[in-house]
Amino acid sequence: MQTTFTKEQLNDPATQRSNEILRSCVHCGFCTATCPTYQVLGDELDSPRGRIYLIKDMLENERVPDEKTVKHIDRCLSCLACMTTCPSGVHYMHLVDHARAYIEANYKRPFSDRALRWILSRILPYPARFRLALLGAKIARPLRNLMPDPRLKAMLEMAPKHIPPVSRNDDPQSFAAVEPRKKRVALMTGCAQKALNTDINDATIRLLTRLGCEVVVAEGAGCCGALTHHMGREDESHAAAAKNIRAWSSEIDGKGLDAIVINTSGCGTTVKDYGHMFRNDPLAADAARVSERAMDISELLMQLDLPISADKGLTVAYHAACSLQHGQQIKTHPKTLLKRAGFKVVEPADSHLCCGSAGTYNLMQPEISGQLKDRKVRTLEAKMPDVIAAGNIGCMMQIGSATELPIMHTVELLDWATGGPQPPAMTEPGKRAPTIPQLR
Repeated sequence: MQTTFTKEQLNDPATQRSNEILRSCVHCGFCTATCPTYQVLGDELDSPRGRIYLIKDMLENERVPDEKTVKHIDRCLSCLACMTTCPSGVHYMHLVDHARAYIEANYKRPFSDRALRWILSRILPYPARFRLALLGAKIARPLRNLMPDPRLKAMLEMAPKHIPPVSRNDDPQSFAAVEPRKKRVALMTGCAQKALNTDINDATIRLLTRLGCEVVVAEGAGCCGALTHHMGREDESHAAAAKNIRAWSSEIDGKGLDAIVINTSGCGTTVKDYGHMFRNDPLAADAARVSERAMDISELLMQLDLPISADKGLTVAYHAACSLQHGQQIKTHPKTLLKRAGFKVVEPADSHLCCGSAGTYNLMQPEISGQLKDRKVRTLEAKMPDVIAAGNIGCMMQIGSATELPIMHTVELLDWATGGPQPPAMTEPGKRAPTIPQLR
């Protein structure tokens, strides 16, 4: 694609990067075949190729974003299926991130949009605030049909029926490995996950220590910044990321870290991009060290000696989170590990398509998100599984809200198969409890 940025414009590192990305696009349209919003809406401007044209025009002409451009960019899930499909290697993620930051800086949204985004950015990244908000939403949930804005209704419906108590395992500390120690790793405990589901981090710690890892929860680490980053709120997202970089760098410079393990794939995609995000910052070197050590939990487990187990007699439908299969290009590890642990693994049709969660997308675009959710649940249930497994809390909440099948994190099943407790989701009220054979 030909571009016409001026030399002055290209002095801006973000514009320079966008120019590189735009020039790599050859207009082939392969991306439209795997774009969830294009499949749902059928509008070329709701495809990656259409959005690329809108972004190019907006950035080249340095124009104030108009309502049409903002609407179509806001509808993007950032699922990154287009990056998996693209034969030219167009790095759409960096381009759309730049566009969102540009819109945030140059476009005045309607008051309701500004208020909603402010509320989400001030609540979701902070576990204590999020817990209070979930409690309030749980109390107000019976009134959800009276909400004038469908986004407010979606926020009330998001509240789980059960809000778990705080897990002290999420506090800064170190968990000793079962000897002999093989690795020393930092666990990113996250933000929203600590309020929505404490079983995931607990299972991760049990499993990793059992397999010979000393697990460290670093002082000062918290939200990865992804939630605000995808809203274009760069100052907030970079501030959160910087805290993590400093916290983990301190551990690297202290007793050392073999890996920074992440069990929420949406966070993993962002942390692995810290090196790019901070490439022109005084923290550049430390950010690069952090990104180099960042690993999804499935990547780390593939390096450890997960025992081969006998058939467990349970069929697991594996949902591939977009941030894992497209953002991090990790497609086989979770399935390999589940099979190794003795589970029968099945995959839904169109497993490359998003479930519609996408961070805060299900709250800000509830209609499109709902259509994608219903589609995903139908394809998962069609496989007649006993349980559903996924590697991202957002996907788990999204899919779990529309199915009676138990849904849990992959690591919970692996922990159970290797001596840990049965995942609590197996017996969650309102879910269809599977017939659980005796594990052997």
